[in-house]
Amino acid sequence: MTQSFDYKSAGVDIEAGENAVKNIKAAVRSTFTSGVLTDIGKFGGFFALDLSKYKNPVLVSSIDGVGTKLKVAFMMKRHDTVGEDLVNHCINDILVGGACPLFFLDYIGTGILRSKDVESLVSGMVRGCKAAECALIGGEMAEMPGFYQAGEYDVAGCIVGIVEKDHVIDGSRIQKNDVLIGLPSTGLHTNGYSLARKVLFDHAGYDVNTRVPGLECSVGEALIAVHRCYKPVFEALYGSIDIHGMSHITGGGIEGNTRRILPDGLSLSIQWESWKLPSIFRLIQEEGHVPEQDMHRTFNMGVGYIFIVPPDEESRCMEILEMQGETPIRVGEVV
Repeated sequence: MTQSFDYKSAGVDIEAGENAVKNIKAAVRSTFTSGVLTDIGKFGGFFALDLSKYKNPVLVSSIDGVGTKLKVAFMMKRHDTVGEDLVNHCINDILVGGACPLFFLDYIGTGILRSKDVESLVSGMVRGCKAAECALIGGEMAEMPGFYQAGEYDVAGCIVGIVEKDHVIDGSRIQKNDVLIGLPSTGLHTNGYSLARKVLFDHAGYDVNTRVPGLECSVGEALIAVHRCYKPVFEALYGSIDIHGMSHITGGGIEGNTRRILPDGLSLSIQWESWKLPSIFRLIQEEGHVPEQDMHRTFNMGVGYIFIVPPDEESRCMEILEMQGETPIRVGEVV
């Protein structure tokens, strides 16, 4: 007897994909701003720029993922947080140039499409986009049987923002003695999870439900804490403080990321003892006997974003940040 095959028997369920898109449409539409010209489901997203607000607009783009933090999401069977992580990470990356987000697109690749997981994942993206007034303008769901482990997926996001050319913040005005003022992270954000998982799960034998003295929550909850979006804080400072530069602390740590924007001939003096190391980082370091240098190069160490300002602006910058409910940290200075 001749066996007959179709796409579904090969592992791809087109109908499930169509239903997933249908189920997320209303949530995605809720992020649309006045510039969005098309509904989801088209071949491309159309966005009309309001050029009346700009003399020389510059578009700023970035693309990223959330790395192996996804493994923690799979272990916890929770997916909305990594969706929000993805959006916030991308927003922060273009924010360092002074750009505000216009629209965001996502890519989800999976072995077998699970509609509930996709809906949860996208709900997190929607939450992040709405908070930042950024339109979730389109995306792609690719079902690739045999390519991913059961129940797993990968996700990536692309963002486009805009800034007036004369208002671009590129670090070129950074000078000796400028001060680094940091804002706390909510944890690891989206970096260092390969090392964290190796230490905490493989070596120490913890699981996501383990509670450790010193942590106010389970290990899994500490690891899955949402990557902060720093856009509201930037908006509170912008126009009131002369910001010479900003850095988003991701892979590479405080020094690795902040050095990117320094003019030639300048370096950093980081005062590592000027803030208390959050418990999750201390746990990783102690359980894995991780050298200090590796900790600094791998993790944000509790500082997720840095403003570089002139010395005479330091106290005013601190004051504004505290008025926003922040706990700013004097991380160091430019030397």
